[in-house]
Amino acid sequence: MRELTRIVAQNYRDNYKKQRDYTYIERDVEKSIGGNGQVKSTEIKTYEIIEIYGEQVRRLIEKDDKPLDVKEAAKEEERIQKIVDKHKNESEDDRKKHLEKEAKRREERRKFVTEVADSHDFRMIGTELLDGREAWIIDGVPRPGYEPQDNATNFVSKFRGRLWIDKDDLQLAKMDIEAVDTASVGWVLARIHKGTRVIYEQMRMNDEIWLPQHLTYKFDARVALFKGYNVDGELTYRDYKKFRTSSKIVGIGEVQEPK
Repeated sequence: MRELTRIVAQNYRDNYKKQRDYTYIERDVEKSIGGNGQVKSTEIKTYEIIEIYGEQVRRLIEKDDKPLDVKEAAKEEERIQKIVDKHKNESEDDRKKHLEKEAKRREERRKFVTEVADSHDFRMIGTELLDGREAWIIDGVPRPGYEPQDNATNFVSKFRGRLWIDKDDLQLAKMDIEAVDTASVGWVLARIHKGTRVIYEQMRMNDEIWLPQHLTYKFDARVALFKGYNVDGELTYRDYKKFRTSSKIVGIGEVQEPK
């Protein structure tokens, strides 16, 4: 089981690199929960996820499932244009450094994935069909006595979960994890409380890649010992299109009408 989870973790990291070749639409629903368990407010935002000179950018296109008004749309386009202008005038050397820095940052953010195999004990409990494909169901619990290697490992060791592993591709098809203890996050004074839960699902596309399909979360945390966050959220992903890395990204004012 440990060797299988190591292989799946590496496949997940390799697959993530391919995901950046795609643009898509992301719809976020976030509900703020009060002390009595009732929903205090709901916020819905829809983004177009695009790539600008190696930087992944979220472009807001809707609020509460309605297009932005003229003022909001203009403000968002101005923000995107500033990002384009920033990178358009970069030298080749600066652009190379920028891309290397982005790649390193993304790799660091997913470093914890490979630590899961060592920080947890796993057992297979059965199989299930997901989207017509057979998947192993594997339960994972924090390993007793395991000494975390760094902050990332310390964080994931506070979670137990269930994984659905696609048999043919050895890719993560679904994940359901829950915090079993309070966990500190990064170098900021943030603590995620017991009961925080995340369910993540991926789908296979174009016979070459696994892409995010659906994510739900229940997030209970406190930042800097003062501000508390108790939110339920749902993210859905759609309209994937492969991004041509050779395509030229132009500014708003550079787009010309076809003749």
